[in-house]
Amino acid sequence: MLFGSRLLVTIAVFAGLHAVAQETHNHPAPEKLGRVSFPVSCKTTVQAEFNRAVALLHSFAYSAAREAFQEVAQQDPQCAMAHWGVAMTYYHQLWEPPIAPDAISNGKEQLETAEHLKADTERERGFLRALNVAYLDTEEKPYSRRALEYEQAMASLAAQFKSDVEVQVFYALALLANAPPADTNHVRQKKAADILEPLFAAYPDHPGIPHYLIHAYDNAELAQRGLPAARVYASIAPSAPHALHMPSHIFTRLGLWDDSINSNLAASDAARKAGDTGEQLHAMDYLVYAYLQSGRDADAANVLRQLKTIPNLDVAGFKVGYAATAMPIRYIVERGQWAEAAAISPSPASAPLQIAAIPIWARGLGLARSRHAADTPDAIQSLQEMQERLRTSGNDYWATQVGIMKREVMAWSSQAQGKQQDALVVMREAADEEDSVEKLPVTPGPIIPAREQLGDLLLEQGHPEQAAKEFRTALASAPGRRGALKGASECASRLSARKTN
Repeated sequence: MLFGSRLLVTIAVFAGLHAVAQETHNHPAPEKLGRVSFPVSCKTTVQAEFNRAVALLHSFAYSAAREAFQEVAQQDPQCAMAHWGVAMTYYHQLWEPPIAPDAISNGKEQLETAEHLKADTERERGFLRALNVAYLDTEEKPYSRRALEYEQAMASLAAQFKSDVEVQVFYALALLANAPPADTNHVRQKKAADILEPLFAAYPDHPGIPHYLIHAYDNAELAQRGLPAARVYASIAPSAPHALHMPSHIFTRLGLWDDSINSNLAASDAARKAGDTGEQLHAMDYLVYAYLQSGRDADAANVLRQLKTIPNLDVAGFKVGYAATAMPIRYIVERGQWAEAAAISPSPASAPLQIAAIPIWARGLGLARSRHAADTPDAIQSLQEMQERLRTSGNDYWATQVGIMKREVMAWSSQAQGKQQDALVVMREAADEEDSVEKLPVTPGPIIPAREQLGDLLLEQGHPEQAAKEFRTALASAPGRRGALKGASECASRLSARKTN
C-alpha cells in the first residue's frame, strides 16, 4: 500500500509564520500534524518535507503548506509534485471563494511549471491532470462546472489507485466540495464517508480523514455519526486552531454546548496567538452561539468586547466579515432585544451582499417586533434587491438565504399589522424553504431558524398546540437551541393551564 511507513510529521515553528497567518483562509502551522505519507518520485531527501506539506494542507494551513511545498521545490528543482502542492494551496474547496480571483494566475503558473518538469508516474500525472481542470478556462467556465470536472477526474484516479490513501482522501474532499446544499439526502456526503470510514479505522492519526468526516457529517441527519471523528481530530493536531475548532461543528449539531465552548475557547486562543484573525473570528462566532444557547449571556458579551479590540477587520473577506457581523447581531436577536435590533447600523459598503443582508434583516425584524411595522418596507425592499443581485450573479445559495430573511421580516411585519393569516403563510414558506437547504461550513446555522420563528409566531397568535409541533420540528433539526426549548416550555405551560381551567 502506498501509504508506506506512515511517517510521523511534527511541525516546527518557522520564521515568517506570523506574517503569512494574516491570510484570510490560512490556518497556521501546528506543532503536531499526525501521520501522513504521500510518496512522490522526487529526491528521497525531500520526502519528509513533502509529507509535512500535505499534512499542513489537510488541516487547511494553506500559507504554511505553500511555504513547505516551495521549500521542496527549492531543494529539488525537478520535483513536479511540489508545484502541484503549491497550486493546491490556492484551492480552498470548502470556503468562499474556492479560488480567489487573484490566485488563479498563481495556480496556473505552478501547474505549467509542473507540466514542463513532467511527473514520473501515472499517479502523479493523474493528480496534476485533475487539478488542472479546476484552473482551466476560468473565464469561460463557471467554477461549479470546473469543480465537477475536478471531482470526476479524481474519481477516475481513485478507481485506478484503489489502495492509495491520499488519492482516496483527496477524492472524498472533492465530493464534499460539490455536495449540493439542496440535497437533503446527502448523497455526496455519504459517499465521502463510505470512503473515509475504513481509512479512519486503519489510519487513526491521519489529519485529513477525521477532518473531512466531520464535514461529511455536518448535517442534522448524520451528525451523531461524526462524534468519533470530532473527539479525535483536535488530539491529532492540538496546536492547530482549525483542528481545535472543527469538532464544534458536530457539537453544535448535537446541542453539546459545553463541548463546543471548550473547543472554541481553545481554537480562538490558539488562532489569536498565531495571528490568524479569520480563524479566530470563526471560532468566536461559534463560541457566542454556544454561550447564548447555554444561557451564558455575560460570557457571550465578553466575546463581543474582545471582538471590539481586534483592529483593522476586513469585512470584505467572507470569513472575517460574516463572523464580525453575525456575532453582535446574534447577541441582540437571540435575546429578543427588539428595540436594539431596530437601531442596528448597516454594514460597510465593502461587505459582500450576503453579509450586508444580515443587519438589514435584523433591523427589519426589530422594527416589526417592536411594533414599528410601518418602517419595515425599506428593509424588505433592500433584501429583495439583494436577493435579485445575488441570483443574477449566480450565487443561488445566498440568494435563497436572503429570500428567507426577507420573508421573515414580511411575516413579522404582517403580524404587527394584525394580518395574522398572511404572517403565518409567509413564515411557513420561509421555514419550509430553509429546511430544504443545508448551511455552509462557515456558519453555525441561521441566527434564528425560521421554523423556530414560526413557533414563536403561532404562540403569539394564541395557538400553543400548533406552536409546540413547530418547536419539536425545530429541535429535531437543531437540538438544544435555547429559543425553541423556551418556546416549547411556554407551550406546555399554556396547554396545561387550559386543561386546569
